[in-house]
Amino acid sequence: MKQLVAYITAGFPDTQFSLDLVAALKDAGVDKLELGIPFSDPVADGPVIEQANLMALQKGFTMETLFDVTSHAAPLLETYWMGYFNPFYRKGMDFFAQKALEYGVKGFIIPDLPHEESISYQKLMQQSALSLISFVAPTDSKERIATVVKDAKAFIYLVAYAGITGSHASEDLTKTIQAIKEYSTTPLFVGFGVNEKTAKERAKGVDGVIVGSALVEVMLDETLSLSDRITKIATRARIIKEKINA
Repeated sequence: MKQLVAYITAGFPDTQFSLDLVAALKDAGVDKLELGIPFSDPVADGPVIEQANLMALQKGFTMETLFDVTSHAAPLLETYWMGYFNPFYRKGMDFFAQKALEYGVKGFIIPDLPHEESISYQKLMQQSALSLISFVAPTDSKERIATVVKDAKAFIYLVAYAGITGSHASEDLTKTIQAIKEYSTTPLFVGFGVNEKTAKERAKGVDGVIVGSALVEVMLDETLSLSDRITKIATRARIIKEKINA
């Protein structure tokens, strides 16, 4: 069965909402959780996730918020911390590795950390039994794909197109998928622009999809009560899970 990875912004709009949402996502069939660490300049993310990041920071997000949400989320869903390199650099990768082990996190997703720079953290990741998720883009050459996925752990994040999350852009990923599978047997998930309409197509040839903006846009919808937002997000997740496995 193809897997569904759900991204949510940690602690937004508040901690209890995150906890209730994680439980609802698990019930909806989500397999893995990408728990976003709010950052002021999320360069790979589109306006939806950027807005959630900024609002979370304005509401007083701290690392303790992340740890509080994680302590409840990780026992329910296989959890990865998704964030930009600045917080990891400032606090130290050693600090995050220690906290990940303490809270049961499986690894890190850092979109602005180039593969060449991530190599220096491989030993720490191995010692901590953590995964630093590898990214592949459709613009990557076959030679680069071979290098990036050679030691990939947990899963490979295939960016569906060159751009930002939440866009409806589309590219033919067939050759990229073939190249990745030629060099790695690690599960391959595709992200960027996955929603109810695109999920079935995006899931072709891969092991699962990553959904972010389609869920976070509901988190931002202040015309809905918090409980209604959770219900709507869970419904979207359930529909996407059904479609990728239809």
